[in-house]
Amino acid sequence: MSRTTSERALILFFRLIMAWTFLYAASHQVFVTWSVADFLNSTKTFHPLYVHFTGPAIAPILTFLVGYGHLLIGLSLLVGLGVRLSAIFGIGLMLLYWTAHMNFPYISDTNNFLIDEHIVNAGVLVLLIVERAGHVWGLDTWAAELPFVRRQPFLKWIVG
Repeated sequence: MSRTTSERALILFFRLIMAWTFLYAASHQVFVTWSVADFLNSTKTFHPLYVHFTGPAIAPILTFLVGYGHLLIGLSLLVGLGVRLSAIFGIGLMLLYWTAHMNFPYISDTNNFLIDEHIVNAGVLVLLIVERAGHVWGLDTWAAELPFVRRQPFLKWIVG
C-alpha cells in the first residue's frame, strides 16, 4: 500500500502518542510502589467482578503484569516492533480500564457519558493495527525480512 508522506507522518504521530500513553502509565506503576488492588477496590459498576483480583494472592501478580505490560506495550509502539500484538493487548487494557472507571452510564465523572478516552485510545490502537503502523518508520519492516521470522507463522503475523 502506497502512502503519502503526510499519511505516514500521521500514522507515526498516533503510534508515538499511544507509546507515550503507555510509557507514562508504566512510569507510575513500575518505578514506584503501586498496587492494582487500590485501583480495583474503587471500581463501581463492575466491582463484584474486579474485587476478586484484589486479594493478596493475585494482586501482586496482576500489579506486575499491568505495570510491565504498560512498559512493553509502550516500548513496542515507540520502536514499531510487534505493533500488531502490543496493540491487541493495549486494546484489551483500554476496554478493561473503561469498565473499571464506569459508574454506569457515566465513565469516571458526569462529563463522560458512556464514552471516554479509553474508548478513543482503543480506537486509535485498532487504527494502528489496520494501518500496519509498525511498518511506518518502525522495526516491523526490518523484522519481517528476517529468515527465522519468515519461517514462523506466529512471528510473521506479529510483524505483519
